[in-house]
Amino acid sequence: MSAPVVAVVGGGQLARMMAPAATALGVHLRVLVESDTSSAAQVVVDAPVGGAADRDAVAAIAVGADVLTFEHEHVPYDLLDELAAEGVAVHPGTAALLHAQDKIVMRRRLTDLGVPCPVWTELPDVAALQAFLAEHGEAVVKTSRGGYDGKGVRVVRAADEVLDWFAAADDGGAPLLAEQKVPFARELAVLVARRPSGELRTWPVVESIQRDGVCSEVVAPAPDLDPAVAAQALDVATRVAEGLGVTGVLAVELFEVDGGVVVNELAMRPHNSGHWTIDGAVTSQFEQHLRAVLDLPLGDTSARAPWTVMANVLGSTHDDLTDALADVLASDPGAKVQLYGKDVRPGRKLGHVNVSGDDLADVRRRALAAAAILRGDA
Repeated sequence: MSAPVVAVVGGGQLARMMAPAATALGVHLRVLVESDTSSAAQVVVDAPVGGAADRDAVAAIAVGADVLTFEHEHVPYDLLDELAAEGVAVHPGTAALLHAQDKIVMRRRLTDLGVPCPVWTELPDVAALQAFLAEHGEAVVKTSRGGYDGKGVRVVRAADEVLDWFAAADDGGAPLLAEQKVPFARELAVLVARRPSGELRTWPVVESIQRDGVCSEVVAPAPDLDPAVAAQALDVATRVAEGLGVTGVLAVELFEVDGGVVVNELAMRPHNSGHWTIDGAVTSQFEQHLRAVLDLPLGDTSARAPWTVMANVLGSTHDDLTDALADVLASDPGAKVQLYGKDVRPGRKLGHVNVSGDDLADVRRRALAAAAILRGDA
C-alpha cells in the first residue's frame, strides 16, 4: 500500500493537531520540527529536525511527498519558489503565500481586488508616518513581515514611538506600514478551504475575543450577527481565497464595523479561530486542510451543535498542564481538552478547551471554567 504523504514545515501545535486527522484518513504525515521535543514531534513518528529556512531540510522532507504545506508562514519565499520550479507541489502556492508573509503585498492586492480594508499607507520614512498621523490622529503601525499574536504591531500617536522600527527597517529589516485605527464593534473570523481544482467551502462566521493581542476565546457562530454582515463576511473571505489562488485552509480575520466588515489579517493555514471545528463541526479545519492540499473532495463544514466556544489556555501556574488533567475532566465531562505538550511560559498558548451545547451562556461559562482550571486560576 502507498499512502499519500503530506510534508509539513513547522512543528508546533497546528502540525500536532493535523496528526489525528491524517491517521483517520490514512495519510502519512511528515513534519519538519524545530527540535525533537517540539509539540508535533511528540506525536508524529516521521519528524526530522530542521529549520524552516534550511533549504536542504525543507527539500528533504519534500522527497517522495505528494504535497508540501505549512503550519506557519515563516518560510523563505525564494526557497519555496525554487522547490516549486523543481516540481514539488507546494500548497498554498508561493504566489498566494507571499500575501500572508508580507502585509504590504497583502494590502496592495486586497485593495486591487476591491476587498474592504482599513485606510493604509506604506511608510518609507518618518515623514510618511507624520503625514498619516496628521490626517488620522493615531495609527496602527505594523512590521510588514514576521509579526503574529500582537507582535510587530503598535498603536501610536507620535512618530517617535516607532523610531526603533524605522532604524531596524533602514538596517535591512522589514519595511513598515500604517493603518487607520478602526473603530470596530468586535472581531470576526471566517475560515475557508479551497482545493487546487477550485472547490471551496466555508465554516460559519465566528467571533474572536482577543486579550493583549492574543486570541483568548472563539464563539461559533458569532452571536447576534446581522445576516447581511454574515453574508458580506463570507463573500469577502471567498473573494480573497479565489482572488489570491489560495489552496488549503485560509483564515480571514475581520473587524465588524457599522454595517459591514473590513479585513484585518490573513493566515494561509489552520488557525486559532478554527480550533472549535475539531469538536464543533462535521469536518475539522485540520482534516479539511489535508483534504484540500491533496485535492480531495472537501468535507461538510456544518456545525454539530447550536453553539461551540473555544477557550485558549494562555500560561499556567502548573509546572505541567497534565497536573490539572484529572481536575478539569472531572469538573465537566463534556469539555473537550487539547494540550499542546509545550513548556509553560507566561501568556504562552498551551492548549484549549472546546464546549458545545444549546445554551450560549452555559457553554461559554463551562469553557472558561475549564480553561481556568488548566491555568491554575480555579
